Amino acid sequence: MTDGETGRVFRLAYVPGVTPAKWVNVWTERMPDVPITLLAVPAAEAVGLLRDGAADAAFVRLPVDREGLSVIPLYVEITVVMVPKDHEATAADEVTVADLADDEVFHPLDDTIDWAVRPGLPAFTRPATTADAVELVAAGSGLLVVPQSLARLHHRRDLTYRPMPDAPQSQIGLAWPTDATTDLVEDFIGVVRGRTVNSSRGRAADTPAEKPAQRQPRKPAQNGSGRRAAPAARKKKGNRPR
Repeated sequence: MTDGETGRVFRLAYVPGVTPAKWVNVWTERMPDVPITLLAVPAAEAVGLLRDGAADAAFVRLPVDREGLSVIPLYVEITVVMVPKDHEATAADEVTVADLADDEVFHPLDDTIDWAVRPGLPAFTRPATTADAVELVAAGSGLLVVPQSLARLHHRRDLTYRPMPDAPQSQIGLAWPTDATTDLVEDFIGVVRGRTVNSSRGRAADTPAEKPAQRQPRKPAQNGSGRRAAPAARKKKGNRPR
C-alpha cells in the first residue's frame, strides 16, 4: 500500500538507556489516528538514521554532529562505575575518578561519555559494545564507567554500580532534521516539552468563528429633564363630507 492508503505514521528512534514509554503513551492518547513506530538503534547510528530519512525524530546521546539537525537538550544522567559485587569500591556510597587510578577500566567503542582524560588504566582490549564490556566486568577483567541508565539496562545479579559525581555526564536530547520539521514533529516536541494539546508550538488551536454582533434595540429618546419625550401628535383626520 502507499503512504496515502495506510495513513500517516510517526517514526521515533531511540538509543540504549532511553525509555520513551511515557512520551509514547501521551502521543497515543493525543494522536490516536497517527501510529508511532519505535526504532531502537545503537547510539552511533541514530544521527545517520535521521539524515537518511529513516526516522522523523530520535532521542540521542549528546554531543552529536548537529549539522542539518535541530536538537533540544532534555536531561542529564548520573555517571556510574559498574563493578563486581565483591569489589572494594562497593564499600563506599560514591566513587571518584581518582579512586579508579589503579583499576583497569574498559572503554567500549560505543562509549558516549565525552572524556577529556579517561579514568583508570587502559584495559587489555576495547570491547565493540557496552554489552560486551559488561560481560568482561562480570568475568573480573576490569571495570566499566557508563551512564546510569545503561547500568540499569545491563543489570546482572553479580554486578553492582556506584555513582561517580566528579565524572563527565551524559545528556539525552531530542533531534530531528531541521528541513523536515513537519507538523508531526512539532506535535511530538509539544509532547516531550509537556505542552497541552492547545499550546503545541506551531500548531495554533482552532478558535470558534466570531458571531456577528446582535443588533441592540434602540432606547427611546429622552428630553433634557430625563423624562421620555412625548410621542408626536398624530395628524388629525379631516371631517368626511356628508
